[in-house]
Parts: sequence; C-alpha cells; structure tokens
Amino acid sequence: MTVTMNEMGDSVGRIDSPRQVLFLDFDGVVHRLGALRTRRGITSASPSIKLFEFAPILAEFLEPYVHVEIVLSTSWVQALGYQRARSALPAPLREKVVGATYHSKYFDAGTWPSTRRGLQVLRYVWTHRLVRWLAIDDDISGFGEYFSHVVRCDENLGLGDFETQKALRVRLAEQFERPDSRKK
Repeated sequence: MTVTMNEMGDSVGRIDSPRQVLFLDFDGVVHRLGALRTRRGITSASPSIKLFEFAPILAEFLEPYVHVEIVLSTSWVQALGYQRARSALPAPLREKVVGATYHSKYFDAGTWPSTRRGLQVLRYVWTHRLVRWLAIDDDISGFGEYFSHVVRCDENLGLGDFETQKALRVRLAEQFERPDSRKK
C-alpha cells in the first residue's frame, strides 16, 4: 500500500488498493469471434462456435488466485446490462465478477462505444487506485504504457491459443499473489 505524505508528514493523495482485478472481455477471448443479439437471445457469430467455449480454461487458470476479482470490460454490458452479461458466464467465473467498466450512469455512457478499450479499463484502474490488475482482450488500443498488464488474444483463436495461454499464465503470476506464496 502506498501513502503519499506532504512536508508535514500528513497523508495526502492516495492509498493504493490491495484489490487484485482481472478485466475480462468476452468476444475473441472466452470464445472465438463475436456474438450477435437476436430475438432468440445471444448467439455466436459462427454456428460452429460455442459461446464461452474457453471459459473452463480461464476458470482453471484463475483457480489458484482466490483473491482475484473479475471486472467485465465487454460490450455485452452495454448491450444487455450488467446482470445479464454477468449471468451469461459459467458459475466459476460469474462468482468472481464484482463490476464492469461500463455503467449507464457514467457521464460519458453515450460515447462509451467509441472510447478505446484500454482507456475504458484505465479509467477504472485509476478511479479505484488499482496496482495489481490484468486485462484479457482482443482489442488492445488505448493501453499505452501499460502493456505489461495486458494479455492480447487473437479474436479468431481466443484463449484456445496455446501461446496466449502461456502468456496468460506468466501475466497472472506477475500481477497476482497466489495464496500459497504469502509469507507467514
């Protein structure tokens, strides 16, 4: 935790959050390509692709990181609302979800779709004073100097790609503390 002190020794400024947050996009990450909203609900953009096909991989990778929270950074939240987007995830991931980068009450909700994904995530990071965070996305625009906090997925492969899985394992270990690694 970082506390900034002024000349008098009084704490001013900020206290960094101890939270550990994973920002999760859906399309191109937990399933390949995208999804479509139809009268029958949300369906895969390709009939041969199952929605959330790689969710079990992510759940397995997160299992040792019991304190990691998930914040949704997906356009599904704006399209469906937070509760419905959260409910679309399989239970092991859904239970870790604590919020989203989008909220209809934000002053810039109308321009949200045109805001680069990295800026959406970084606003949440800065607002909540996060130090330990990671984003998994197929859109890495707007992250600037924070690429060490990002795992980029190829939208055609998502988390089904072995190289992306290796990168995710490395980034998880870099950013988040495992319970068994804590000093006693």
